[in-house]
Amino acid sequence: MDSHSRFTPRLPGPAINPIVDNSDEPQPSLSDLHDFEPKLEFDDTELLAPSPLEKDVMVGDFVLADDSELEPEEDVNPLEDDFEDQLRDQSETFQTPKNKCDFLGTDKQGRHIFAIYASRFPEKSQLEAFVREIIKEIEPFVENDYILVYFHQGLKEDNKPSAQFLWNSYKELDRNFRKNLKTLYVVHPTWFIRVIWNFFSPFISDKFRKKLVYISSLDELRQALGLNKLKLPDNICDLDDKLNPSRKPSTPPPSSSTSINASRQQQHKMATTHQFGVPLKFIVMNSPCLNSIPPIVRKCVDSLSITGVIDTEGIFRRSGNHSEIMALKERVNRGEDVDLKSVNVHVIAGLLKSFLRDLSEPLLTFELYEDVTRFLDWPKEERSRNVTQLIREKLPEENYELFKYIVEFLVRVMDCEDLNKMTSSNLAIVFGPNFLWSRSTSTSLEEIAPINAFVDFVLQNHKDIYLIDVNQRTVSVD
Repeated sequence: MDSHSRFTPRLPGPAINPIVDNSDEPQPSLSDLHDFEPKLEFDDTELLAPSPLEKDVMVGDFVLADDSELEPEEDVNPLEDDFEDQLRDQSETFQTPKNKCDFLGTDKQGRHIFAIYASRFPEKSQLEAFVREIIKEIEPFVENDYILVYFHQGLKEDNKPSAQFLWNSYKELDRNFRKNLKTLYVVHPTWFIRVIWNFFSPFISDKFRKKLVYISSLDELRQALGLNKLKLPDNICDLDDKLNPSRKPSTPPPSSSTSINASRQQQHKMATTHQFGVPLKFIVMNSPCLNSIPPIVRKCVDSLSITGVIDTEGIFRRSGNHSEIMALKERVNRGEDVDLKSVNVHVIAGLLKSFLRDLSEPLLTFELYEDVTRFLDWPKEERSRNVTQLIREKLPEENYELFKYIVEFLVRVMDCEDLNKMTSSNLAIVFGPNFLWSRSTSTSLEEIAPINAFVDFVLQNHKDIYLIDVNQRTVSVD
């Protein structure tokens, strides 16, 4: 490869709004370039002048080709000039929260979503410790596929990391951080971000480079993640309103009674064959459910329980092909009898997770949310009694039976952990957010930890919790 082809001019960052579509094939490890350290000194001054080979310039969201007839513009140093005015003003009064990053929920494919905010960056002398705290917070989750969302709003001169620091931080990331990161969304990017990314591009593998997606508005982010609502700091929302003034103002959230009435009206309009995106009780009333187990859940569990499938390494951790999952959901909701024999294991696993995530109310119900999120506060000697009481006495019967059915299946998955590498802790991390979420807000990292611990406890102590058959359990009567 000659020097000219090696340094072919590239745009500063990927195209805006690329469509990310993951295949169902196992994700290979990243290129050896990840561990390659170029033999040169990184210094901000290296970014002061553009490469002579780069003749295309990105302005805002558009690319302008080199044109000798255009009037030359004044050279701007993106690392020194006051290029962050629009972002800085929004962060002056922002109070740094306890967490260095936030958990935003799961995306359309059940992958955990974590948010990092530039407005929370400390001064430069404390950045290294800050990054280590972020790594520590999300490290338990990166053995599974995950998403990062970086909000650039709030970056200031005194907390702006140098190119050398960014490169060193990148090199320190464990292989799982790089390999299992599926998409890195950069929200409200500026010229500084594009220049930094363009500078690092030659030293980063193509696979990793393609994971970067620029996002210009919160509406665009919601659509990309498949989330109707995002609980974000006010300063992020205020900036988005300023940058996107033509966007329609958001309507206030409906009251509780309005939501219930709307839900009932929607159910009347739905076909009785629907199993995705409806309440569990609706499915039990309208589908042939044996012991309150929806037909599609039983099909998924039966297909995944086969020897050679249940012991697949990374089962439930890897993302299935999203388009295949969506096609299967549509067929199920039309009442078709789907055959999963030839369907990829990760697609079937994704279909089961999608069923839980699409329920109009979580399987463990909103009523149990506050109790479950206090799990780690309970004395250890009281946890078994409290968990048993919650599950056997407070869950509606259909929820109880389905939860018990899925737990029993996950225990069989755990029995193959030597092959599939899925321990009770790994399964809890995957299924915790799909079993329970908040009614009104995003689930924070402080809340997801006890939820996952609760599920882990159930998996490890299922024999004691389900010692008495469901049909013989005692139900309190008021």
